[in-house]
Amino acid sequence: MLALQELRCPPSELGDFPRYHATVDCGSVPGRNGVAILSREAPSAVRTWTSDPPRARGLAEYAHEGRYVEADLSGLTVACLYLPKGGLPAHLQRPGNIRDVPDDGAKYARKMRFLDAFARELDRNRRAALAAGREFLLLGDLNLAHLPHDVTNWRPAQKMEGFLPEERAWLGARIGPRRLVDVVRTLHGDRPGPLSWWSWAGESFTKDVGWRIDHHLATPRLARAAVDVTVDKESSPDERLSDHAPVVVEYAIS
Repeated sequence: MLALQELRCPPSELGDFPRYHATVDCGSVPGRNGVAILSREAPSAVRTWTSDPPRARGLAEYAHEGRYVEADLSGLTVACLYLPKGGLPAHLQRPGNIRDVPDDGAKYARKMRFLDAFARELDRNRRAALAAGREFLLLGDLNLAHLPHDVTNWRPAQKMEGFLPEERAWLGARIGPRRLVDVVRTLHGDRPGPLSWWSWAGESFTKDVGWRIDHHLATPRLARAAVDVTVDKESSPDERLSDHAPVVVEYAIS
């Protein structure tokens, strides 16, 4: 099973996935976003925010962007998320310290609205899966790192989007022994990495200066079945197809 984010193309350009069943939402923003779940097994049900609008108040403004899909498989609901990147709050925006044009915190506010609403939607979807006898697995580019071990230079990162204290607190509140387990951190242990994103700028990739923002969050029973994690990082910068690398988790499920 594969979960893909940032497809960045319309459905007509998506292509075929031989031997896979594709659950896709490309969204309607040209050249942006788009998510997909590819599974060997045909899902018994699929849900996108286009066909099944999110119920949590505050998510309607994002429903057309191609950010979330779900597929029901045997004993499992898999969700794929591409969370908004966001930006810095206004008080942290200084000339020369941000890549984008200062926006008085607009992108930051939009991301925080998404996080607030999605927390309710995620909890509802997790509970619905468990009530139906299925485990729940959220995969995706969350554009959030949680712990110091998730960022190479974590001290200055505390004033960067994706590692702000309030963003880290949001992700920490989603994780718990009775809610969702951070599978990659559990397998990798309390040590740096495994990184999954490196900037295109400079020698970040070569020097392995990056972030862990691509996550597997699973209900506790499913998390206990995880046995191995690998980040499929290319061997050289010239081979890179993306600023992310696939995060591969093996689950021992009969």
